[in-house]
Amino acid sequence: MHEHAIEHGADFADMAFDVLQDAFFDTLYLIPFLFVTYLFMEWLEHKTGSKAQEAIRRAGVGGPALGALLGVVPQCGFSAAASTLYAARVVTLGTLFAVFLSTSDEMLPIFIAEQVPLNVLFTVIGLKILIGMAFGFAVDAVMRATHRDHKHLHIHELCERDHCECNHGCEACEHNPELVYEHNDCDESCEHEHHHHDHSHDEGWGGIMRSALKHTIQVTVFVFLISIALNAVLAIVGEEALGEFLSANGILAVVGSAIVGLIPNCAASVAIAQLYIEGVLSFGAMMSGLLTAAGVGMLVLLRTNRRARENALIIVALVAVSVVCGLAFELAGFAL
Repeated sequence: MHEHAIEHGADFADMAFDVLQDAFFDTLYLIPFLFVTYLFMEWLEHKTGSKAQEAIRRAGVGGPALGALLGVVPQCGFSAAASTLYAARVVTLGTLFAVFLSTSDEMLPIFIAEQVPLNVLFTVIGLKILIGMAFGFAVDAVMRATHRDHKHLHIHELCERDHCECNHGCEACEHNPELVYEHNDCDESCEHEHHHHDHSHDEGWGGIMRSALKHTIQVTVFVFLISIALNAVLAIVGEEALGEFLSANGILAVVGSAIVGLIPNCAASVAIAQLYIEGVLSFGAMMSGLLTAAGVGMLVLLRTNRRARENALIIVALVAVSVVCGLAFELAGFAL
């Protein structure tokens, strides 16, 4: 009895160590992506004027194309960066979708390690890029047609919410024609929606660096803690149970795979890719899961974009387009 308790305790300790280790490494590689993204945003907030903002808005027209291409880079660093940039409205909603849909996370390393034929590898990557681009451009077109595209940066909202000491509170509403924002989070003394803000990082690059570092630390800690919880659940549930759930039947597999892909952890894309290689998942079910597998980019979105209803709609739309594409491949009998 005593020996059994010791063995059980050792197994638990090993599992806890693996969970912490996986969460640590899942989070570690995100830090440079997040820091560079926040550094760019802080510099942009410090330097941008009306002309610069207009240039960014125009550049956003081609954003889904660039986003879809960057998303296929292994792991989910670019999806995390895209989430942060979207929360500040530096990139468009269509660009965010393009990155999420094309993000390969751990799929590419798994395919390469398992020596998946190159035609399969390039077909999957190519389809993810095309679907990401197509949906991204469609979303942006709808946003422009309904006049819901954001023309002003919202970087200051992130700072105010996270108290990064960037000197742009409501008391700083001084008429500065170079810096115009949509500001809906102001205190009750602000009676109008559009304000002119002074966002002068008086300490120059030192202040910009400190603000970017503070944002990075806050998001990193959030992602790390959630990753621990997710890794623990996945360790308890196990990949075999996950495989059984996904392979129940055709349509359920497509829907289930899309839902599993939403898990903001690299284990989702690893499981989906591995189950396809082993013949458990069809091509359509695999594509459905890989299209939603944006890794921790979804966690970063939930942390930085404090618009719960909008985040929910983004998740629903991501699942919907992934399931539709997966079912289309199933109905067409597409297989590799």
